[in-house]
Amino acid sequence: MIVTAVIAWFAILLQFYLKTGSAANFFSFFTVECNLLIAISLTILLIASSSPIGKFFSTVSVQSAIALYIFIVSLVYNTVLRGLVPLSGWGSIVDNLLHVLVPILYIIYWIVFVQKGNLHWKNVIGWSLFPLLYLVYSLVRGSIVHWYPYPFLNADVLGYEKVSINSLGVLAVFVAGAFGMIALNRIKK
Repeated sequence: MIVTAVIAWFAILLQFYLKTGSAANFFSFFTVECNLLIAISLTILLIASSSPIGKFFSTVSVQSAIALYIFIVSLVYNTVLRGLVPLSGWGSIVDNLLHVLVPILYIIYWIVFVQKGNLHWKNVIGWSLFPLLYLVYSLVRGSIVHWYPYPFLNADVLGYEKVSINSLGVLAVFVAGAFGMIALNRIKK
């Protein structure tokens, strides 16, 4: 848990230092937001687990949602987006930390340490709120500033019909991943 938190913080801070766009653009990436969730939640669990926010982050549903989000980050990046932007040096290192190592470490944490048997199929609805709000934010902001965090969301280039199809594809993967995680969690130790 400590190692994952440290790596997540290091990767986020290094990526922020290396960023080429605005801070608003930086924090508009789902990758950054999910890695921040991991860094913040694990840090709080390490230093203030009995606080109200610590109790929130220690719930099986919240930890599972974070695991699902970072799984989607890694899957979408490594199957659709990897290689679109040439990277080298520290950029390549931080890219792999954010999209490969932190996701793997957090998913291992979820598999090994998160309590089993406490998830329900209805959790998928609550877990969907954050990505849905992210999508709305990205499309509204993108239509105003004409910048989108990911090419498959770029309504200026693709149009809203194609972005809707892309979003439904990601939603299908999200729901399949959520049901898979719930099924896995429901298998008692």
